[in-house]
Amino acid sequence: MGRTWLCGVAAAAMTVAAAGAAPVALARGQAGAVQADLILHNGHVLTVDRRFSVASAVAVKGDRIVAVGGEGLLARYRARNVVDLHGRTLMPGFIDTHLHPAPIKPSDIAVASAASMAEVQAMLRDKARALGPGQWITGYGWQEANLAEKRNITRADLDAAAPDNPVLLVRAGSHSAVANSLALKLAGIDRNTPDPAGGLIEHDAGGEPNGIIRESYGAVLRLIPQPGWDVMKPATVTWLKSILALGITSFHDASGSIDDEPYGAGGPKPGEQGLDLLGAGMTFRRARALYAEMGESLPRVTMYISYPGAERLKAFPHHTGYGDNRVRLGAIGENAVDGGFTGPTAWLLADYKGQPGFRGKGRFTDAQLQAMVDTAARAGWQLGLHCIGDAAIVQTVAAYDKALGTIPDPAHKPAERRWFTDHFTILPPVATMQTMARDHVMIAQQPNFLYNLEDRYTQVLDDWRLAHNNAIATPVKKFGLFMAFGSDNLPVGPLVGLYAAITRKGPSGAVHGAEEAVSRAEAIRMYTANGAWLSWEENQKGTLEPGKLADMIVLPFDPLTVAPEALLKGKVDMTFVGGKLVYDSRTRG
Repeated sequence: MGRTWLCGVAAAAMTVAAAGAAPVALARGQAGAVQADLILHNGHVLTVDRRFSVASAVAVKGDRIVAVGGEGLLARYRARNVVDLHGRTLMPGFIDTHLHPAPIKPSDIAVASAASMAEVQAMLRDKARALGPGQWITGYGWQEANLAEKRNITRADLDAAAPDNPVLLVRAGSHSAVANSLALKLAGIDRNTPDPAGGLIEHDAGGEPNGIIRESYGAVLRLIPQPGWDVMKPATVTWLKSILALGITSFHDASGSIDDEPYGAGGPKPGEQGLDLLGAGMTFRRARALYAEMGESLPRVTMYISYPGAERLKAFPHHTGYGDNRVRLGAIGENAVDGGFTGPTAWLLADYKGQPGFRGKGRFTDAQLQAMVDTAARAGWQLGLHCIGDAAIVQTVAAYDKALGTIPDPAHKPAERRWFTDHFTILPPVATMQTMARDHVMIAQQPNFLYNLEDRYTQVLDDWRLAHNNAIATPVKKFGLFMAFGSDNLPVGPLVGLYAAITRKGPSGAVHGAEEAVSRAEAIRMYTANGAWLSWEENQKGTLEPGKLADMIVLPFDPLTVAPEALLKGKVDMTFVGGKLVYDSRTRG
């Protein structure tokens, strides 16, 4: 595909020779040494360059790397700030290609941390007392697998703790939510309410809604008063700084909007998925202002844009690539072609295991999807649509193929359009992957799904789809497809993704499709250099090479050799963005 080296790794790591003339002009110090701002040395430096070279020292001037090499750099460069790594690993910061910012709202409970139904109910009672009757209670991130009861939360559980407050708790992944009786009543949902478009209302044995709404719970979400940006701005900054502790120096914001409000005026419409739970959140305009104020202390962001409709898109003066190396526009993305397995409503080509006749749901007719893709293509946008099930991937790739073959892009050669399928959870048919290879359609995938969703996959997937869920080796090595990694929100954590990619293990310890695993070096490349490619920034970041941005992390272990299980518990020691220390585990700064 003209860039296969991005996924390939040399058989043996090589040591970088002392760097030659730096591409940035530097002043020389008193002893003839070149003046830099920062030197890190005595480490195990994974450059993730084309050869996956290994060095021991890096010199930085301003926000750029000026030299990479051995300990000889200490004689050639001098800096006020010199960091002895004491053998620790220095590598490029993670570039996470799919995150949903999730700052805490005043109405939120920390349901993601709950280990039992009793803990969820205690949180609800405390919040109900704090807010008073009639006030909405919200929260994000519960997973039935993390609860002692190993079952979904239902409206009866919520009613028992907060009967006088409407409640909506969104499951991790945002593909389903649970509402209590008062919330359902306010939304007009009862036993006779039809399923929303693209979604499903679950019912109990008596035919009453049990509180779980899969995929399209906008009818409830739109009723929740959303705090303004004045409230959410500091909460957003707190969230952005939190991912620096995970080693994420750049991310693709999958909740983006070109409007001042994430859903435009009036909030989400009935039937829309509630993936943006910020209320008045970090839209593109707000992100630009925020990063102009304090961007040097935050991870870089490429913002997906939810398709706003043909007329609104045509009226917007910018498209993919607009911005700078702090904030830029990315793909039209997260317009879901299907649901997900946290619903589950992902659209499959075969029945769900134990559910004859149920294959999930698609969100668009072929004509509707084609119209959206064509409109975005004509306006110069990159495409990165959400497609999880194999049926959804087939439909998406077919729409891409038609548009790529008929709508030219004067700014990019056909092989450089860099359209991608987002998620790519269930391996599609061979013909679809062949089309992707021909059209240079790429993949943004979340390998941690295999780990975080093991229970759900085991419940609903046949043996073949279970073994090939979140496949990596087949699309990359057999069909030559380009892949970059991300986390989504299940939960955020690149080290978990690396573990799943190299072991194919879930929490149970079972291995699912060992043949789909990749090497550690390949997995690291997919979480660093390859992410930069999705945003046309491969010459700016993603590897530790002279001339590139000094976005780096320090690990207290070597990810190439540490026991795989250590990755699950691994922590980041230091994070640098543009050569600036933005996180230090010793100070939690």
